[in-house]
Amino acid sequence: MATLPSGLPDLIREHEDLARFLTQSSHFNALMAKPSAFLPSRKDRETSISRHGADPVEALWAIGRIAAGTRPLYGAAIFKALAIKTARLDVTADEPPPRHAVIHGWPWIENDPELQKAKQLEAASVLASQSALVLC
Repeated sequence: MATLPSGLPDLIREHEDLARFLTQSSHFNALMAKPSAFLPSRKDRETSISRHGADPVEALWAIGRIAAGTRPLYGAAIFKALAIKTARLDVTADEPPPRHAVIHGWPWIENDPELQKAKQLEAASVLASQSALVLC
């Protein structure tokens, strides 16, 4: 198994903790991250996430501040990589930056945007339901 510049293995295991950083207040409520927080970018058809592991929460926020850039960082949705498989999607390590990964394999149906949106929301709902909200 290859090792990435961050020192992490290139293979993401099902039990690994992942984080979707929340940079929009509309992506969560007091109880949970919303499915919209997980939807793919139209530009690259992927969802950017970070590999969190067992690091202390301070390390998570350091990674999150870098990932957020100039956007506000409200918190993170923490979930196991297995949730991605459950949603019938894939995850791949994508460094740099360190610990970066992407969720890909989202349904993309060019000739039926309504069906595409419904299928993407269905997969995103699985991720949201299996995530824990951690606010800054």
